[in-house]
Amino acid sequence: MKLFDPFPSKVVAVGRNYREHAKELGNVAPDEEPILFLKAPSALIGPGESILLPPESQRVDYEGELALVIGKKIKNHPQEKWLEALAGVACANDVTARDLQKKDGQWARGKSFDTFCAVGPGIVPGLDPSDLAITTRVNGAVKQSSRTSEMVFSPAFLVAYISRMMTLNPGDLILTGTPAGVGPLSAGDTVEVEIEKVGVLANPVVKR
Repeated sequence: MKLFDPFPSKVVAVGRNYREHAKELGNVAPDEEPILFLKAPSALIGPGESILLPPESQRVDYEGELALVIGKKIKNHPQEKWLEALAGVACANDVTARDLQKKDGQWARGKSFDTFCAVGPGIVPGLDPSDLAITTRVNGAVKQSSRTSEMVFSPAFLVAYISRMMTLNPGDLILTGTPAGVGPLSAGDTVEVEIEKVGVLANPVVKR
């Protein structure tokens, strides 16, 4: 299935959705409701495209994630029918200017630089992603390793919950959060996000 067709009207992301990741950054994972934020759709790139390190940031981190791709317009979608709302799933890298995220106190700038939302290698339809292995590697070394079943809020819950807040359109993306093990990227690195049964998303890293 072709990436970004239709092009997303929005990228909705979930913060601190793995307890160990929240802990490693000195935070507590939410228990009652997920933390939502938006990434600019202009940040999107596909497999093989370069992640550009901006001069405004001194610390740019990888965050390997599962992406849910919405397949039809939904509002107040029932949780038990969540899979019917999906065009499929993909790997994602929620690239983050960590220093700017901390400095700003809100996440729009640190999450939305051009090239800070890598998605791919393709969209896999008909797959229940509720319990899949997820791994991030930098230059071949494993940095993140977990399972999607370790999420605080499941993909099924997120589709229903987010559709209560905002209408989701075909092509829209939900980034479901990152496991523990985030860390910085440097020019010359290659970062890979692999999800079981989905594939490997690989992107080189260069200075802008």
